[in-house]
Amino acid sequence: MRHAACLLWGMQNEVRVDLGDRSYGIRIGSANLARLGEFCASQGLTSACLIVTDSNVNSQYGDACEETLRAVASRVHRAVVPSGEKAKSGEQLFALYDEAIAAGLDRGSFVVALGGGVVGDLAGYLAASFLRGIPYVQVPTTVVAMVDSAVGGKTGINLPHGKNLVGSFHQPVGVYTDLSTLGTLPDREYVSGLAEVVKYGVIWDAALFKLLENNVERLLRRDEDLLAQVVATSCDIKSQVVHQDEREGGLRAILNFGHTLGHAIERVAGYEAYLHGEAISIGMNFAADLSCRTHGLAIEEADRIRRLLAKFGLPLFAPDLVWPDLRDAISVDKKTIGRLPRFVLADAIGTVAFGCEVGESDLEEVWHGLGE
Repeated sequence: MRHAACLLWGMQNEVRVDLGDRSYGIRIGSANLARLGEFCASQGLTSACLIVTDSNVNSQYGDACEETLRAVASRVHRAVVPSGEKAKSGEQLFALYDEAIAAGLDRGSFVVALGGGVVGDLAGYLAASFLRGIPYVQVPTTVVAMVDSAVGGKTGINLPHGKNLVGSFHQPVGVYTDLSTLGTLPDREYVSGLAEVVKYGVIWDAALFKLLENNVERLLRRDEDLLAQVVATSCDIKSQVVHQDEREGGLRAILNFGHTLGHAIERVAGYEAYLHGEAISIGMNFAADLSCRTHGLAIEEADRIRRLLAKFGLPLFAPDLVWPDLRDAISVDKKTIGRLPRFVLADAIGTVAFGCEVGESDLEEVWHGLGE
């Protein structure tokens, strides 16, 4: 197990993302949303602010977020986008540009992304592209965002052809996580996010994977002490990967374990039938079987991955989808080169390889095998 800096800030954990002059902290605590303004001020952010959130999160936390920011920012404006993956669109992005103008943002202003992965990606790309780049702060409110999408600087939108085909790398000034916000997540969304935590155990940290295996019930109960440990460990892992490969030139590709097929499932199903983590769970099950077939992963290890996903109540197959449609969707995945997809495959739990080519017959046979 490899460790980055994990510090204590008050009663909160802080994980550092070390990227030279683009370094930042990930603050992880509970019941701390009221201190968001203080955090922004500590980062020198006191000018005009645009909060970007979605309709679900806005009703829960929009007022509290705006109140704490009004204590430090010269102006605060709030923009609300629809909830769901379809909000990661060019239409919503251009609507946010209008909101940024209405808010009077200039190059000294900042954006706050309050919500899950969709809001973080969309608001992050707004910040990356408006006036050629202004600061932003990630305030994740879902498990997926806390452990994955809010960290590392990937921002972007979807096209009708596939996920995340337009975007840029734009690191946040900081990530401010309030674990209490997970208490209002619907069960399905909460469990969906745990798929990304399982991913970190598979790609990097066998001890984390074992911790998850031994504490399924506590995690399903949303035990905040355990969640603090799991979120901090996941962010720690991602910070190390991003430190070594900020722009996905090599190692960072391991974070896509299960995502090549997972993104195809989301697209073919219309971004509605399967939540992101559910699609990634199926993708990880697929990648585990591919790893056994072509990469030497022990069957017992693949079974452990499958059992853990199932214990969390995550799906392992998508019986309503057909392989030709999925294969076409994989062809436009940004990790595909010359229509040949590249997969992340496991050597063992805790160790993976990236950029792996797999034969067409293996891909199709493994897919059909999942449904048997």
